[in-house]
Amino acid sequence: MRILPVILGAFLCLNVFSQNTLQEDERFPVFAACENVEYALQEDCFYTHVKSHVVSNLLLPEVVKQDDYRGKMTVLFEVTPEGDFKIIYIDTSYKELITEVERVFAQLPKVKPASYNGNAIFMQFRMPIYIPLDENVASEIDRKVIVNNTSKLKRDQAKRTYKVEKVNPLAKEFDSVGNSLVDYTNKQFASHVNIPFSHEVYNRFDDEMNVVGTNAHTASKPFLYSDVKPYYDFEQKNKELDYKVNSWFGRKFFNEHLVQLQAEDYWLVADVAADLQIGKDFDADFNSTYNNTRAAVIQGGIGENLNFFASVYESQGRFAQYFNQYAESIKPDGGNPAIIPGRGIAKDFDGDYDYPVAEGYLSYSPSKHFNFQFGHGKNFIGDGYRSLLLSDVASPYPFFKMNTSFWKLKYTNTWMSMRDVRPEVTESGSFRTKYVANHYLSYNVTKRLNIGLFESVIWENDNERGFDLNYLNPVIFYRAIEFSTGSRGGNALIGLTGKYKWSNHFNTYGQLIIDEFSSSDIFGGQQSYKNKIGYQLGLKYFNAFNVDNLYFQVEFNQVRPYTYSHNEITLNYGHNNQSLAHLWGANFREVIAIARYKKDRFYGHLKFIVGKRGFELEEDLDPFYGSDIYGNDENRISDNGNALFQGNAADFLYGEIELGYIVNPATNLKVYANFINRNISADLENVNYNFQNNTSWINFGFRTDLFNWYYDF
Repeated sequence: MRILPVILGAFLCLNVFSQNTLQEDERFPVFAACENVEYALQEDCFYTHVKSHVVSNLLLPEVVKQDDYRGKMTVLFEVTPEGDFKIIYIDTSYKELITEVERVFAQLPKVKPASYNGNAIFMQFRMPIYIPLDENVASEIDRKVIVNNTSKLKRDQAKRTYKVEKVNPLAKEFDSVGNSLVDYTNKQFASHVNIPFSHEVYNRFDDEMNVVGTNAHTASKPFLYSDVKPYYDFEQKNKELDYKVNSWFGRKFFNEHLVQLQAEDYWLVADVAADLQIGKDFDADFNSTYNNTRAAVIQGGIGENLNFFASVYESQGRFAQYFNQYAESIKPDGGNPAIIPGRGIAKDFDGDYDYPVAEGYLSYSPSKHFNFQFGHGKNFIGDGYRSLLLSDVASPYPFFKMNTSFWKLKYTNTWMSMRDVRPEVTESGSFRTKYVANHYLSYNVTKRLNIGLFESVIWENDNERGFDLNYLNPVIFYRAIEFSTGSRGGNALIGLTGKYKWSNHFNTYGQLIIDEFSSSDIFGGQQSYKNKIGYQLGLKYFNAFNVDNLYFQVEFNQVRPYTYSHNEITLNYGHNNQSLAHLWGANFREVIAIARYKKDRFYGHLKFIVGKRGFELEEDLDPFYGSDIYGNDENRISDNGNALFQGNAADFLYGEIELGYIVNPATNLKVYANFINRNISADLENVNYNFQNNTSWINFGFRTDLFNWYYDF
């Protein structure tokens, strides 16, 4: 027992020694004037110099003087390992006072940083500043006078008016996150987030991107905000439309995103979105149409290179009768009643449709030359209203996309996963998966002429093939790979695009799609079923007749029978029973005329379509006339003599007018009224043709415009 006091005593001495050593190892920041001060007084010397500098140099703003403000503000700051002063947070409601404190702190000289065990560290401090300023103790001498001439209570109060308090960084970590936020500065408009592809939205900057002499590439869509920023200033345009409202609700409803967060190295915006429609189809056997979509949309950026976007839609609806009939005609296997064109599979909702949709992606740009995207959504290639190469008329799908831009080139590679949902290909209740890879090279030949080369291949998981790594090569010709994997191993398409800018107001554009590259069949004049081609020609007129924001577009599209189909049941150019190219499939011709006008927040458009198409005669597509892309080429009616509109020929007339008002430019929330008049007249009525012939449909809506609806079929 005698040895126990000795051990305890030794342990106590060691403990005291270790505590003193730790204290000695942590050192405060040191001003140059404090370097010769003994260690025990360096802390006070640091506090004194900070307080003295701030109080001596701070100039109260006029608004603070006019308000005769009396009180205290607190400054939370840190000294970095480099010896710089950095403000974290200033607790005051006066923005002018915040600016003045930042100015004064910026004048502080660099100091020797705080250290621990010889290593430079961050050290945080909290400093109260009293107003009027003469209530602060400005120097160490003044402090000592106060201390020596007051009671203990008053001495403690005097120290509190003076003391710069060191803060444990870990204890303030949570607060520092919130304090790091700054005012939102519209980071979205310079980011690598996609501009949601809406024809009305893209028309706002289409003329700026088509000025003669620009090096923009306008066919591969959607665009990034950073792509469009050199040509169109979203922030300035939106600022010109700002409503002068002061209330929080007014700002959020008319001018801003619902949630806006920004710090030094990240930003985020979030919104509640809607697509609410109420209307009437005057030729339907029900009273009204409606759509009730509620959505949440979030987008943001982490660092300079990584961005993200996500949207979730919950929708119920009943549309015009012809639209409902078409949606039900492409219903999937498994009992669900319909597929809403452009959206997705619908469940039954008391006789109407319930169709949830989710879209989103990650966007990463390691440099100005590359952008990579992985997500679930849609893509579009072309300068027209329609696309014969890749359109946005089908449901969203998983994709990985790589954009490469340099010199006068832009190269887009897209890999996609598609679904075939027909009963004849469904296995064990699971839809059939197929894959699509395409690449599109855009080349600005001159300041007026652009040409583009397109290639795409579709393949399926036959022989447990899965995703064929051959198609991951971004610079290979898919046609050669398709041939090497077997004659029925895939379906390759090639295409050509072009655009010529006649002036800053006029340009022409076009597309050519070839699904079966056999020159003898294409040019042989025998109307072979292998003559699978389609083409597009269009004209755009910006600021027509010198009227700002008046826009005209005329477009011609024609696709021969059997284009996009194949002799293997799943290798057609489709997804979710919808075409990946033109909405009508194949075996048609159409002329489209569109006029658009925008003035401040008001907008409007007129659309007129005249077309002719051939429908199939048999529901099982046997014989196959080449209109429905899901038909099998082996059931064709003939090797040769396949004429345009074969089958059940039908004339199509479509007119649409829409007038609207942009409620919030930041979210593209709008109210609108829309009227559609549609007529389709087939040679053979009620022969595998169950669509309503005549439609007069009026709609009133309140919508966040993030995607295109297509009603023109």
